[in-house]
Amino acid sequence: MSYSRRKFIKNMTVITGAISVTNAYGTVSSNPGETNFPIAFFTKPLDNYEIDFMSETLAESGIDGFDLTVRSKGRVEPERIREDLPEVIEVGKKYGLKTRMMVTAIKSIHEPYTKNMLETAANLGISHYRLGYYDYNFQDGIESSLSSIRNEIEHLIQLNKELGIQGEYQNHSGKKFGAPVWDIWNVIKDLPSNAISCQYDIRHAVTEGSLSWILALHLLKNNMGSLAIKDFTWDVSTGKAKVKSVPLGEGIVDFDLFFKTIKELNIVAPITLHAEYPLLLKEEENLPLLQKQKLISAKIKKDVDLIRMYLKKYQLA
Repeated sequence: MSYSRRKFIKNMTVITGAISVTNAYGTVSSNPGETNFPIAFFTKPLDNYEIDFMSETLAESGIDGFDLTVRSKGRVEPERIREDLPEVIEVGKKYGLKTRMMVTAIKSIHEPYTKNMLETAANLGISHYRLGYYDYNFQDGIESSLSSIRNEIEHLIQLNKELGIQGEYQNHSGKKFGAPVWDIWNVIKDLPSNAISCQYDIRHAVTEGSLSWILALHLLKNNMGSLAIKDFTWDVSTGKAKVKSVPLGEGIVDFDLFFKTIKELNIVAPITLHAEYPLLLKEEENLPLLQKQKLISAKIKKDVDLIRMYLKKYQLA
């Protein structure tokens, strides 16, 4: 999407002077105590906008940094990581945003861009990256698949340890590895958590286990790398239930119990906020860019404010 930086500045108040960088993670926040749970934004919904627009929008919403898509069709393409990643990080810094997290499709040390991607990211200060998703081989069986996945991860963590970067596997509903959550623990339970851990996605955990998700949280408490936050409800029609993504607090995820349990288990991890619901309605998509920015920023800020409310309630921040 075409974006004129000069025109944008001319039509809006410069916000960076009103924002204070409050901690080592680069928090852009009016809550200076939030050092243990910085809130990054999974950039997928904003990847089609130019970098300045994305950065200013997120800064206005109170986000602390990027959880940047570094994968095919993402904000940064793997083959251009050396050229493009530094630029994205530097633009974010202008708005008080830090880049400490990225989302990749990495599944093996033997993939073409794995080593280059992780070396570049680590050198630029990225400390967490999300792996790609592993498939089960139903012909060979679940147990054999777990052994193969473990083998791939063991090779990856050797590089992770050398570079000082933490790989994280997200639990995702469906039929891939990680959907039941218990299989993640089975594979990584005795591996160094600073090299491989779980990105615990509360929405997907509730989707797969509406009441049992809390058991997985207890199980993985020592293997927690980050917390993915989003909400959903069930859309039931013609006898079938489908997931409908909604803003935080408008769905069925029990965030009160979730953050209470985080406190009780002494889990400390960065947060990645996922906005999978529409940030613009169809009738809003053709509005002028500044109007769209205002709408998008307000929706994200509402989610950020709810997370910070729970962090404060349970003395996590």
